[in-house]
Amino acid sequence: MPASIDPISVAVLTDAGGAHLSAYFEALAAIDEVENVLLCDPSGDAAPGAKKALGEKLAGVFDDPDKMFAGARPEMAMVSVEAVRAPPLIARALDAGCHVFAEKPSCVRAEDFESLVKKAEAGGRHLMLALANRVTPAVREAGRLISEGKLGDLYGVELHLIADQTRLTRESYHRSWFADPKRAGGGHLIWLGIHWLDLAMHLSGSSIREVCGFAGNVGGQPIAAEDSAALAMKFDNGMFGAMNSGYYLDRGYHSHLKFWGSKGWLEYAEWLGTERNPKPLRWYSTAEPATKGIVEYDGPLEPRGYTPAVRECVLAAAGAGKPPVTGREGLRVLRTVFGLYEASRTGKTVKLPG
Repeated sequence: MPASIDPISVAVLTDAGGAHLSAYFEALAAIDEVENVLLCDPSGDAAPGAKKALGEKLAGVFDDPDKMFAGARPEMAMVSVEAVRAPPLIARALDAGCHVFAEKPSCVRAEDFESLVKKAEAGGRHLMLALANRVTPAVREAGRLISEGKLGDLYGVELHLIADQTRLTRESYHRSWFADPKRAGGGHLIWLGIHWLDLAMHLSGSSIREVCGFAGNVGGQPIAAEDSAALAMKFDNGMFGAMNSGYYLDRGYHSHLKFWGSKGWLEYAEWLGTERNPKPLRWYSTAEPATKGIVEYDGPLEPRGYTPAVRECVLAAAGAGKPPVTGREGLRVLRTVFGLYEASRTGKTVKLPG
């Protein structure tokens, strides 16, 4: 850890059903820039895992955020609760002066997240949605290639993020907040597809301005949330896009994102069933110097996952780096998801705010 960075205190606000907690505790334990961790969990479910992962770094366990903030001033808060319950907790953390790392989607209406973004901006705080794929080395290389003009003017993007239908067959899933759009905001698109929607905008440097399509339950499992969504999109740079987002497999993932431009194309394909793709990125370019055929990425595959994403958020909270995602960027992808749900309900194309 650089000597100029003072380690910070991090609060974790969660409750029964908090997502990715084991990964977050593991990350906080591994990050040298985290001095200590405070846990607020009224359910008590998370405390054993936190104690096991964090050891002496766990500086306190609370059942109420007001009690925690009354005696401590953590620089960053991580909020992981069911989406419908997240906005008040995020607001409480922002009022306490914390930068916030928020498990997505952190709301069931885009308007609720917009108010949090405005609160964060007014207080000079970062509000960072958990869009961890941004920090993957191959993704960053894709962003570099596109920003340097290797594809020229972007014409189109195709993306799909497909997960397993198997999880939807379990009674425990039927009872969980993920299966209820009133608690989760939606289904597959808002939980998993949101990552690829964010990457399409992040890598292209362009925002989605119009969206239409369908969302529904094609697999027939007894859940209210959608298991499938199909989208058509128009970006503000004129590019068109198409996406398939759904629970279709028996296990594993199929994930793919491909751009076409005036001077070439680029494909990022992370998962092949249950195996990670050892060559996740390839491209072809006629921009000078032109590639000799198709080029395959041979750079590092690690670090990826939540630990490097959380570390970048910690560094941003410590004033030693930029946040990997801004509140406004989180808001735009949430607006896209909720825009698709509206389009599916009404059968009309939805125009998104500029």
